[in-house]
Amino acid sequence: MDLAAEWLEAGARGGFASGTVGGERTRRYHALLLVATHPPGGRVILVNGIEAWVTTPSGNYSITSQRYTPDVVYPDGWRHLIRFSRDPWPNWRFVLPGGTEIVQELFVSRETSETVLRWSREGASVPCRLNVRPLISGRDYHALHRENPVCNLDSAVSGATITWRPYASLPRIAASSNGEYHAEPDWYRNFLCTAERDRGLDCVEDLASPGRFAFDLDRNRAVLILSSGGRVDADTGRHAEELAKRERCRRDSAAGPLSASALCYVADGDRGTTVVAGFPWFTDWGRDTFIAMRGLLLATGRLAEADAILLTWSGQVDQGMLPNRFSESDGAAEYNTVDAPLWFVVAVEEFLSTASAAGYQPQDEARLAQAVQAILDGFAAGTRHGIALDTDGLIRAGATGLQLTWMDAKIGDHVITPRIGKPVEIQALWINALRIAGRWSDRWAATASAALAAFQARFPNPENGGLFDVVDVDRRAGENDKRVRPNQIFAVGGLPYPVLEGDLARGVVDLVERMLLTPLGLRSLAPDDADYVPHYRGGPAERDAAYHQGTVWPWLIGPFVEAWLRVNGQTVTAKAEACARFMPPLVAHLETAGLGHISEVADGDPPHTPGGCPFQAWSLGELIRVQRVLDHNQSRVRE
Repeated sequence: MDLAAEWLEAGARGGFASGTVGGERTRRYHALLLVATHPPGGRVILVNGIEAWVTTPSGNYSITSQRYTPDVVYPDGWRHLIRFSRDPWPNWRFVLPGGTEIVQELFVSRETSETVLRWSREGASVPCRLNVRPLISGRDYHALHRENPVCNLDSAVSGATITWRPYASLPRIAASSNGEYHAEPDWYRNFLCTAERDRGLDCVEDLASPGRFAFDLDRNRAVLILSSGGRVDADTGRHAEELAKRERCRRDSAAGPLSASALCYVADGDRGTTVVAGFPWFTDWGRDTFIAMRGLLLATGRLAEADAILLTWSGQVDQGMLPNRFSESDGAAEYNTVDAPLWFVVAVEEFLSTASAAGYQPQDEARLAQAVQAILDGFAAGTRHGIALDTDGLIRAGATGLQLTWMDAKIGDHVITPRIGKPVEIQALWINALRIAGRWSDRWAATASAALAAFQARFPNPENGGLFDVVDVDRRAGENDKRVRPNQIFAVGGLPYPVLEGDLARGVVDLVERMLLTPLGLRSLAPDDADYVPHYRGGPAERDAAYHQGTVWPWLIGPFVEAWLRVNGQTVTAKAEACARFMPPLVAHLETAGLGHISEVADGDPPHTPGGCPFQAWSLGELIRVQRVLDHNQSRVRE
């Protein structure tokens, strides 16, 4: 049992609850009630955690754990923890001295966004009382909280529901229970968030506790329901049971554990249905949405949600571009990505193909087609940030001080991987977009042929059998970037139409496998490069410097495995070999870091320690997608 492993319970509006198996809040983002005030953004933490202890004839025993500065754990409830399970939702079993067993469970109702906590006694039949102190703040989820005189700890009691409003600008906190409430305001000071410390960030905060709930576990199960603003049914226990019944039914209806995890990333936002790029700190990003939805939604058969997402984003096309992200402060769209609109085109193609095979009728294919044409027209005419169609049929992009591709790390004004010119994956995406547009019109056929010919003539690197990462670097004709990066894999796999075949394709796959493949995905830079950074760690500047300079990205396993199959044959034997060679480490990773999910990144050097977001949409999406590629219709494939 890994006490540092993290669990996630996501609501439908961008809010969530998360924490560690051992109970410590190691991140500033760990919370029991975290809500999105402008879904899926505008997130604030209302209830950070709880302090809970059980009283039996033999004494008082904590079932929670807190870490304080300088590095002290008190109390140590984890010592009584004997089992943790996430089926059907997070639940903990504690054994106390004398044999009393306490089972704690927690889930977030996707339907109502309420957090439900329940405790029951098992084992020795002795008098047993539970005390629970909520620890609250009312802060932006990126910030930390310190004791201050403005924080209001008054409790408003209305039947079984207690409400607090620590700050007037934030929603009320509603806590409904089947226990007794005692208003006992106090402060708990100097909590230490070790994950933030290790990330070189502020890591100490104070939390307020307005009172204490007391429960007699001899009589019935203890129930505490946390929500923002509203009140729940007066019969708290019955309401919790109804929520649990509906939530269990929803989870049981998923095709499997990965499908259930996939739904965590789908959110109903103010702009419509979208995909949260990762928990705990990302909201919806364009590029991530279109990459992730292929596995999260299309491969799991959730076509209605995919349809809604594409229609939502189709309304954001501007000058041929789609937003990279939206500002969390005011929701303004940020148009600073060259690949997001091209990934949108790919997602449209795969959605329509999947819908056709499934007999699903899209809501508005004409609108999707219009968005695709607007993107291609914008690129062809030239748009923001130097993005334009060049005379050779390829797309040039980039300007000083900007990072337009997915390799987008930036420290102050310094762009780590500017990739100005003609990046290799942008060309593969562009050629695919031109071919996809042929679904509705043949006007792009000549451009597609010219671009393909230029790509095949200009990108192969005869020195290593792979592809240049960028040609016409910094807009200097004929200058090529020879660094070995994973972006070249998209010329063979990861997209509907490969732009290389035969020996050229095999050369790319062999080079990537030899230099970049790790058990958890592809390195972002070959280890023999002078700029290779073996570990993703340290403060923000150190981590950003490593982000795309050797750090492993699990989401790239999808295009790699697809490329490997394309050069090794789409046979039962090849699929079985790929499954045996490439899948086990990622499947095993589901039980570490973010439980049931795949991390954002990992170290380039062994043992490839995971880092970044423990719950990353495109990482999980590509695992689901590639598993479908490996499993789908194998019985029909002939040797």
